[in-house]
Amino acid sequence: MSDRIRMRISLSGDVATVKVLMPHPMETGLRKDPITGDIVPMHFIDHVVAKLNGRAVLDAQWSRSVSKNPFLEFRVRGARSGDTVTITWEDNWGATKTGEMAVP
Repeated sequence: MSDRIRMRISLSGDVATVKVLMPHPMETGLRKDPITGDIVPMHFIDHVVAKLNGRAVLDAQWSRSVSKNPFLEFRVRGARSGDTVTITWEDNWGATKTGEMAVP
């Protein structure tokens, strides 16, 4: 999980389209390890927050049913060139990761 959050942002008028790729294994707790036969423990992102200049614009609660390396796309109004978009996730093991990018 050392990979960073990757983002692309495009601006059309005052609407920013934000595309986010969050590297994470997203284990459901239902899969067995093919070598040992042991169940792989649950490990998934359960909370995602997106902020525009420090103001929350998206707050999502996820569960184990989201795929590995989740992709998220959303639009936010009121964005301007130079504004900062911050994405933070937390997983069910307590790990967090944050990514930040300026609106072009």
